[in-house]
Amino acid sequence: MSYKIIRLTDKPELKEQSAQWFHEKWGVPKEAYIESMEDCLAKRNPVPQWYVAMENNRIIGGLGVIENDFHDRKDLTPNVCAVYTEEDCRCKGIAGALLNYVCADMKEKGIDTLYLVTDHTSFYERYGWEFLCMVQGDGEPELTRMYIHKG
Repeated sequence: MSYKIIRLTDKPELKEQSAQWFHEKWGVPKEAYIESMEDCLAKRNPVPQWYVAMENNRIIGGLGVIENDFHDRKDLTPNVCAVYTEEDCRCKGIAGALLNYVCADMKEKGIDTLYLVTDHTSFYERYGWEFLCMVQGDGEPELTRMYIHKG
């Protein structure tokens, strides 16, 4: 499988396609992704950032970095969010490559500690993430797992 990880800041023309793809995967309004991606492209601040894995012209995986991924621990920032790999592309190391890429890229931007909320157990540990604590998701009845990655 041949794919390339692309920073949205390196290919701004992927904004619409990326926003639509993330919207389809997570159900968050496309406009919210567009707004965050425009913020990413306009400010050139380290956060937010967006990344996609492309195979030819198809997005097969992606993730972002935002201030807060809809939880009550506003002090744990920034957050890797919207991690997703297309079902037919799973178990091929794409999510791991994206996670490693984003950690290295953010470290280059001066951010060496990242956070991530997930219901998964044991997946993120493979890529150097450690369970930190439980957090309350916005509007969620159950607590969810918060992980930390220190560069």
